[in-house]
Amino acid sequence: MYNQYYIYILSNNHNTTLYIGVTNNLERRIVEHKSGNISGFTQKYNCTKLVYYEAFSNIEEAIEREKQLKKWSRSKKDFLIDSVNKDREDLFDKEISPFAIRSVEMTMKGRF
Repeated sequence: MYNQYYIYILSNNHNTTLYIGVTNNLERRIVEHKSGNISGFTQKYNCTKLVYYEAFSNIEEAIEREKQLKKWSRSKKDFLIDSVNKDREDLFDKEISPFAIRSVEMTMKGRF
């Protein structure tokens, strides 16, 4: 079985706050953030817009990349995001299938 891991960057609607995370299921994790039912940084600062992500086949590499990005300056993170998503569109809405969203929502029913 092939495993895939992701590092991702979320922003709020005004693009003033960034959150960096790692997951083995990007669709599920972003739906969790968007639901607002996970207490913590993303809920407090309303970081629900997926502005950047990278895929990895090795969890150690993904975790190492997450740590690397968290150490970067804001300007360096902004440059990285702008290199692939200049308009700061929500990549979850743009690139991830609506069928995947429904599938994730179905598996999450009763979880919160």
